Amino acid sequence: MRIHFIAIGGSAMHNLAIALYKKGYQISGSDDVIFEPAKSRLDKYGLLPLEMGWQESRISTGLDAVILGMHARIDNPELLKAQELGVKIYSYPEYIYEQSKDKLRVVIGGSHGKTTITSMILHVLNYYNRDFDYLVGAQLAGFETMVKVTKEAPVMIIEGDEYLSSPIDRRPKFHLYKANVAVISGIAWDHINVFPTYADYTLQFEKFIDTIEENGTLIYCEADADLNEMVLQSKAKVNKIGYAIPAHEIANGVTYLLPERTALKVFGDHNLMNLNAAKEVCKTLNINAEEFDAAISSFTGAAKRLEVIAADESTNVYKDFAHSPSKLKATIDAVKAQFTDRKLVACIELHTFSSLNKDFLKEYAGAMNQADEAIVFIDLKSFEQKRMEPFSEEDVQQAFDNPKLKFFNDATKLKAYLLSLNYKDANLLMMSSGNYAGFDLPELAAALSR
Repeated sequence: MRIHFIAIGGSAMHNLAIALYKKGYQISGSDDVIFEPAKSRLDKYGLLPLEMGWQESRISTGLDAVILGMHARIDNPELLKAQELGVKIYSYPEYIYEQSKDKLRVVIGGSHGKTTITSMILHVLNYYNRDFDYLVGAQLAGFETMVKVTKEAPVMIIEGDEYLSSPIDRRPKFHLYKANVAVISGIAWDHINVFPTYADYTLQFEKFIDTIEENGTLIYCEADADLNEMVLQSKAKVNKIGYAIPAHEIANGVTYLLPERTALKVFGDHNLMNLNAAKEVCKTLNINAEEFDAAISSFTGAAKRLEVIAADESTNVYKDFAHSPSKLKATIDAVKAQFTDRKLVACIELHTFSSLNKDFLKEYAGAMNQADEAIVFIDLKSFEQKRMEPFSEEDVQQAFDNPKLKFFNDATKLKAYLLSLNYKDANLLMMSSGNYAGFDLPELAAALSR
């Protein structure tokens, strides 16, 4: 099979390219810019384009398929050439389905927790040496790539994003997988640029339920009132299993599952709910509760999900992917509940289209109120790149409903302020799906202890 990737440098795209290369396919690709770690990973397998940019000459009738990444535009020269020649064009979720249509497909959906739930399932399956394929949205310890596709594996675990599939396919990705077992972790409005109202957004989850194969299984968070109502009203012919927070206790900064008092390396109500979702999935894969608990005790978390950057006897520094209002609140609440005797300095970088939309910003009201020191950072370049009107400090304080909140739009000043604070018996939580204008978080964490 000869497959060409347009926009091969994307997170899922380059991992799928490597996975297919390992399967024995002949892979080529193109992009206008490729960043690390995709650049090094592609280069390792000889898949890095020799030169950046788009070239019609890369497209011919000798290709079996083109896989189109979201980064490409609808007028991309290679895409237009493929359309002209009649070469089969897939989005990457379409191609994932092609690779898994004869397998049992487990699809993890929801506005939050998808990566963590998927990662927990992969960890448990790996612990018991199960044979499985997967697609996950973060780099995991013990897994070289974020995508694996083989001929032999009987099951595929797929993180199902609700964002659009490709520039020419406006369907949400998770609609294309046709799950046998599906999870919905919760619904909290996001992607306002695509789904301008909450009703538009929730409709995508109703449609997702309808894509589950008949007599399949839907595992859902019954603590989410809107989701609970949606599931109860759904006429889909599926087995419905609700889940909630498991019985647990916290002692000396460690969370234990009850009744066996299994010590966990992760914490927070949101992670405990994620754990129960993963446990229900694993039951469908013939891993019982006792086996699951034994395996999950060694799970350390997905990358950038409450990831410990530095720790000593009085201070922990965390990096987290949180960016939406619900994720932000859940992460702050988790750290405060786990360390009740420590102050919390919490900093969020806003940089997604939704979070930089003035109408959406009010969704953050109260999200940082549990933090002892609440800080919002926005790189001015984010506004410029998205051609949006910048916020003032007053705008942010009013939207977050927190007059004590501090606002920075200069990374140097933010760093200086963070370094000026006293971290004795205090934790620092840095949250972003971006990179804080490029400043080095491990370096910052190291500087705090000097």
